Amino acid sequence: MADYKGVFIAIEGGDGAGKSTQARLLASRLREAGHEVVLTYEPGDTRIGPTVRRLVLDVASEGLDPRAEALLYAADRAEHVAALIRPALERGAVVITDRYIDSSIAYQGVGRGLGVAEVAAVSAFATGGLLPDLTVVLDVPEDVRRPRIGGLGDRLEREAAEFHEAVRKAYLHRAAADPGRYLIVDASQPPDQLADLIAEQVEKVMST
Repeated sequence: MADYKGVFIAIEGGDGAGKSTQARLLASRLREAGHEVVLTYEPGDTRIGPTVRRLVLDVASEGLDPRAEALLYAADRAEHVAALIRPALERGAVVITDRYIDSSIAYQGVGRGLGVAEVAAVSAFATGGLLPDLTVVLDVPEDVRRPRIGGLGDRLEREAAEFHEAVRKAYLHRAAADPGRYLIVDASQPPDQLADLIAEQVEKVMST
């Protein structure tokens, strides 16, 4: 049982899947329905966030050790939970975050080869074990995802197709292992249609 009054939703998926768009659409719907909504993202939406975001995503950080990368994300997430997410949940708000624990497990645990269990343990420590009530995985194949990014992108977006396909499979594996807490949606659908599917599932979670 959750030890807070609010609802915690994470939007996950690979680069170019449309996470930010769907997070904004969901937040708008819930606000129109009268809910207090906190829309946030990782990494970056904390006091230390902009510095962490620059370190992990700037192409100038090319060659950053994978463990250092994972720990930087964990540090940002620890502050994110302590300063923003948990206080909002405790006062009864709906928190929607663009990326959370599953991003680290998919990108660093699988993509970087650090190990799922190892990265999951670091994230659990960073968050005090706080898990979303629902994690929406926006799934999009590589031939659709890549053109959406355009240009060279940031340090992670520039990774090879094999890296991003491994990340995609990691998300799908996580979701398949815990279907009660995940929703997988085909992110190649039109945004409005996709938003309807997500909102429907979120309404179910909020009514339980």
